[in-house]
Amino acid sequence: MKRLINQQPTRVWGIALSLLPFVFLLVLYVTASDARLAENPQDKLLPSFSQMGEAMQRLAFEPSKRTGEYLFWQDTLSSLQRLGLGMAIAACLGMLLGLSTGAFPVAYSGVAPLLTVASLIPPMAILPILFIVFGLGEVSKVALIAIGVTPFVARDIQKRCLEIPREQLVKAQTLGANSGQIVLRVLIPQLMPRLIDSLRLSLGSAWLFLIAAEAIASTDGLGYRVFLVRRYLSMEVILPYVAWIALLAFVIDFALRKLSLWAFPWQESRS
Repeated sequence: MKRLINQQPTRVWGIALSLLPFVFLLVLYVTASDARLAENPQDKLLPSFSQMGEAMQRLAFEPSKRTGEYLFWQDTLSSLQRLGLGMAIAACLGMLLGLSTGAFPVAYSGVAPLLTVASLIPPMAILPILFIVFGLGEVSKVALIAIGVTPFVARDIQKRCLEIPREQLVKAQTLGANSGQIVLRVLIPQLMPRLIDSLRLSLGSAWLFLIAAEAIASTDGLGYRVFLVRRYLSMEVILPYVAWIALLAFVIDFALRKLSLWAFPWQESRS
């Protein structure tokens, strides 16, 4: 008798099982929405799909009377620019700190304790400081993402660097490699796949920092729009925006995954 723990679904069943929770949630929402609207057509908590469609039609395909911009696409572009810049800075700083503290014992002794303490500070707690130092413009929002993500990436890279077998470093030195060559030819190629994985794992936190910063001080962005319309209980706008944020996060994660497979196929086969 084949044990359940050893059973693998076929490709078709795997796709069906992955879609099943979404279908269940969709049916549950439609049922609850229809019931509430039948009882009170003015109910705002669970708007119908037609109401959400009308709201998104207005935001995405009709220019704003005040600015002339298509608000939905402007919000998306602004948020993605902030997120992309913040994640890029975090990737560079995290790689630099993680590599240096993982490869060089002197750097580990001097920087690793500070990095550990920095990773334990809630980034949201320093948001007021960023607003005071950098103002309410773009710099503070990007800085929050970079500061929030960098310690996680750095510690993850550091851990991976320390896990690389010491024998590889000894062999490289036996062949005459200096410290710079060891870093470039031995360590970095093995750390790059881990860097992409670290960015994927920290993507949710990066979105959280972005939405929070936009909600507090911004004039556009997905987070700004969600918190702007909440005062009017405009769930027909909030729910599509939340779904759009989730879709964007999924697409970015998928793209990073494909990038890792394309650039480092050997890592997949080894794992």
